[in-house]
Amino acid sequence: MLRSAIALLLALAGVSSASAQSYPARAVKVIVPFAVGGPADIYGRFIAAKLQDALGQPFVVEDRPGGGSIVGTDAAAKSAPDGYTLLVMSNTHTVNETLVPKKPFDLMKDFAPITGLNFSDLIMVIHPSVPAQNLKEFIALAKAKPGALNYASSGTGTPYHMAGELFKAMAGVDIVHIPHKGSEQARTAIRGGQVQMMFDAIPTMNANARASKVRTLGTTGAKRSPVTPDVPTVDEAGVKGYEATIWLGLMAPAGTPRPILEKLNGEINKILASAEVKETWGKQGAQPMGMSIDAFDKFLRADVAKWEKIVKVSGAKVY
Repeated sequence: MLRSAIALLLALAGVSSASAQSYPARAVKVIVPFAVGGPADIYGRFIAAKLQDALGQPFVVEDRPGGGSIVGTDAAAKSAPDGYTLLVMSNTHTVNETLVPKKPFDLMKDFAPITGLNFSDLIMVIHPSVPAQNLKEFIALAKAKPGALNYASSGTGTPYHMAGELFKAMAGVDIVHIPHKGSEQARTAIRGGQVQMMFDAIPTMNANARASKVRTLGTTGAKRSPVTPDVPTVDEAGVKGYEATIWLGLMAPAGTPRPILEKLNGEINKILASAEVKETWGKQGAQPMGMSIDAFDKFLRADVAKWEKIVKVSGAKVY
């Protein structure tokens, strides 16, 4: 009996190893549960193209926004765990573990980590019509007019939303959250003056700031961004201890064979370690993450715990 069980395990291991060696044998779907034009879409397509070059099969990006990432993520969770469906995810997902308890999936049970992709500081901007030239003036304005100002995000639970909620809590201001269906819709609203403030990833908002379509108040990292060295951090500008980022990662449905996960992890980490990625992404304000599967698993669990505390302190709610 014991010998039969051991033989079966060895046979299954052999099949799994063989499947990893031949993987991928056909096109791989990469689900991005966010709108076109945001960081997840941009960097997801970059990684997909590089994996296609490295592994010789199409890696096809499918944008499936909705529900603050829940629509596309649920579709990925229900996909076969065979390595042919992958999920680009972000700290929206670790936030939603607390913010949206009644989801149709559990992130750390229904998905298997592959690796982190990159992280970026955010940039805090206001529409030029707002009568504030710096962060302290904006805070003073918000305190003088509680509930009169609003800020845009790409949806409830996204890093842009949580950066705003964290700012409200730490600055002691009442600013109304206006969620949008995607990050590009939120950028359109801030450029058009329909909303007064927004946090956005530096790579996707900096061009608007340079063109004076928005006014920059600060960046959200622990130190100034090399992309915007003349812009103070929010901490420097007046909200001590403030820090927020957006990061991206890759996961697969739970049950995906470990050898396939390892193969993807190795190929992606090679891409992230390349001089091209470090230079190109660095100029955009994005830093490669790259880590082992186990290290990414540990990172994810720590981030879920971190955002659980912040969601509770901020009082953020699903609208």
